[in-house]
Amino acid sequence: MPTRLKRPAFWRPLALTVTLLGFQGYLGYSAISGQFGIENRDEIIKDIEVLQDRSAALQAEIEAYRHRVSLMNPKYLDPDIITERARALLNMANADDILVMVNPETGKPVSGQFVELIDDQLISIIQADSTL
Repeated sequence: MPTRLKRPAFWRPLALTVTLLGFQGYLGYSAISGQFGIENRDEIIKDIEVLQDRSAALQAEIEAYRHRVSLMNPKYLDPDIITERARALLNMANADDILVMVNPETGKPVSGQFVELIDDQLISIIQADSTL
């Protein structure tokens, strides 16, 4: 009895080949144009530089805060700094202090002759800058 050989289906290897070629194309496209691809490399490098600059600025700010905290250490407190800050916060002056009055509009010192100033001008200058 003759046996009939069945021909293998041609579409199975063809479907596998097309699928693998499609997957390879997708990988190639992602390598070139994807989120982390070659075309976006410059953008990623710019982002890295911006983040490094930001990190450096934050590190400088942290160091400034550490320095300010170290000044508050009781072992290293300077009495001059304490009295200076207390006077500035309380708007007080010592009898030995030299005060320089500054015009808040111009930022320049007011004339040394207070006789020239009208009392209202002097009071308005003092009230305008409450740190005196």
